[in-house]
Amino acid sequence: MVGFILVICCLGPSASPAEDQPSSPMSCPVDHNQLADVLKKSVKPSGGPSNGGFDNNEWAAVVNREGVVCAVAYSGDKADDQWLGSRAIAAEKANTANAFSLKNKAMASANLYAGSQPGGILFGAGLSNPPSPDVIYSGRPEDFGTAHDPMVGKPVGGVIVFGGGLALYDDHGITGAIGVSGDSSCADHNVAWRTRHYLGLDHVPAGVSPNMKDAIIYDIGPDGKSPSGFGHPKCNGKEDQIATDLGAGVSGNVVR
Repeated sequence: MVGFILVICCLGPSASPAEDQPSSPMSCPVDHNQLADVLKKSVKPSGGPSNGGFDNNEWAAVVNREGVVCAVAYSGDKADDQWLGSRAIAAEKANTANAFSLKNKAMASANLYAGSQPGGILFGAGLSNPPSPDVIYSGRPEDFGTAHDPMVGKPVGGVIVFGGGLALYDDHGITGAIGVSGDSSCADHNVAWRTRHYLGLDHVPAGVSPNMKDAIIYDIGPDGKSPSGFGHPKCNGKEDQIATDLGAGVSGNVVR
């Protein structure tokens, strides 16, 4: 009778080479403190300029190029100083601008409005990438808008087809996007424009608006049609005039 002895040598419990490797830090074009600081400088309640609309406090969210939320902030002193529902919308606006912008051409969330209406070339876009409720509502509410916001590190998804989302560009190309929410969509666009400029991430190469690149285009007529195909309706306040003065908006058919 011949006996065999099987010797098994274990390196560790359930070890795998991939698990042993340290994870790479998440890339983000801005950090939480930068975002909170420039957001406060961009809204009237914190001593910044008027943006039209209600001049509310605002939420802002940033996603990196991979679409992962990497910073969330608010301009007020506490989370309910701004519309609570706008936290999720800000993140979805950021996702939208990042998802529909390229290295050589930016697309603001405002530029998607006309095309997403019935009969438009992008009809249904707003339902194409549903947001994740598990990401939006995870964690502790007291962490919302802080450096430890539970959305950070996760892709939230969502497509928003009105103003407030802008892609972020440094000298090398697109690095992600910012979304701002908490006021009229027209005012949100103005705040996002100011915030992006203060962050130094507005090196936009081109867009659907040749003169202003990814500016909001106020060219929807009384018939509801947008000659450019990328128009956005005017809101009820002075947002359109402020956008024009800021260089964030244009009126008329500017797309040739």
